[in-house]
Amino acid sequence: MYAIIKDSGKQFKVEEGQQLEVDFRDVEPGSTIQFETVLAVSNDDGLKFGTPVVEGATVTAEVVETTKGSKLTVVKFRRRKNSRRKTGHRQKYTTVKIGKINA
Repeated sequence: MYAIIKDSGKQFKVEEGQQLEVDFRDVEPGSTIQFETVLAVSNDDGLKFGTPVVEGATVTAEVVETTKGSKLTVVKFRRRKNSRRKTGHRQKYTTVKIGKINA
């Protein structure tokens, strides 16, 4: 059984027990998150698509931890103008474990 959910403009194919990195949310580890925008659900009855979402379908997940992504270096350079700028960025993620898929 799997579901396709939409979160923060991205689509994820999730199964029960799977760990997933979603965009940062300021929640405590151990709390639960519920995803209501379920685009498709596959179970024993077959595949069910939503128009645009499946009515009454939710996916429940438990927050495992908050992590940071890899370092991204941004360099701006303008030739012959003695202009250089170097900055960095690390994206924050929330790791969740998918619990129950309610179709």
